Amino acid sequence: MPESLPPDLVALRDRMRAFVEADLLPLEAGLEPDAPAPSDIRQRVRARSKELGLFGMTQPRSAGGSEAGPLAMVVARETLAAGNSSLARYVFGPGPGMLARADGDLRTRYLEPVLRGEAQGAFAFTEPSGPGAPDRATWAKRDGEAFVVTGRKSFVSGGATADFYQVLVNVEEDASGPGGTAVLLVDSGTPGVTIDRAFESIEGGGHVELRFDGARVPQSNVLGKVGEGMPRAMGNINEERVESAASACGIALWTVDYVTRHITQGHRAGGRLGDREGVRLRYSDLRIETYAARAMLYRTARLLETSDDAMNEAAATKVFCTEVVGRVVDGAVQLVGGQALIVGHPLERLYRRVRSMRVAAGASDVLRLGVARGIIEFNAGRL
Repeated sequence: MPESLPPDLVALRDRMRAFVEADLLPLEAGLEPDAPAPSDIRQRVRARSKELGLFGMTQPRSAGGSEAGPLAMVVARETLAAGNSSLARYVFGPGPGMLARADGDLRTRYLEPVLRGEAQGAFAFTEPSGPGAPDRATWAKRDGEAFVVTGRKSFVSGGATADFYQVLVNVEEDASGPGGTAVLLVDSGTPGVTIDRAFESIEGGGHVELRFDGARVPQSNVLGKVGEGMPRAMGNINEERVESAASACGIALWTVDYVTRHITQGHRAGGRLGDREGVRLRYSDLRIETYAARAMLYRTARLLETSDDAMNEAAATKVFCTEVVGRVVDGAVQLVGGQALIVGHPLERLYRRVRSMRVAAGASDVLRLGVARGIIEFNAGRL
């Protein structure tokens, strides 16, 4: 449970809370929440985060980071999200993601600049769907020392400003090598790589759709080997899903505190909203669901801490916590009323944000099917 934390994680939680209250919230006063912060503000946040030992939590020790474990990251991310600061996105250093096991030239050219904050990558995984979508997933064929890549990728988050793309492709088998999935590192300026369109999702995230028209990529730019693409693409998916769940629980905590203040202050109709039975019933639901989601989150984080196979638990936690926060924010809007529907109200912004959380890092029903498959076909997990 969240309250049975060792002293070092209690200290981490308290340090993060103090950082949000003393640094982030004053710094963001007057800033547009959905817009990128000015560079001087970002630099101040990162400098202070480094002073407090927070910045390197997401980075490997081999690169100078502190490489925090799953439970510590849950504590940090939940506490940060509970502060509801628009500057939260600048607190942690860039993580290695799929580049974690890059070595040699790929480590020098891609991983190290990313960890230093000098380069930015984007993951090109999702194939377009619907009318006009290609009949074939993005593929690559060998041609001398290069792969020739053809196809399209959609929902490439951060793709408009990325320096390179991590692209999941299907390599054709031929006389010179095997086929299978592979992750290729493709520089954004590569001839044959174009942005078909750029668009925003409802929470303000920026994405692009990429087109590959015979783009030539050196075979040396494969992460690992051909055939390892899908396992590498899914290699840190548990951490990503629990990260989403931790942020969801933090948002739920902020929301129930906001509603508590709202219903316990004076109301224009006299008395307090919190004195009405119907309000208390709805309010209790917000508290109960948040309590259950946090219990699930911390249970899963402890399983990951032991390096157990917790894929089912991570998927279930992501589904449950992101759906709970959707209901919590929706219930808060109902209790606060029309003011919460005005663009710029904190609940209006959260309403847009939490809706996207049920799709990112694995849509809820896709994960449900994965959980069922994990149990029925592989007898995996503890659910």
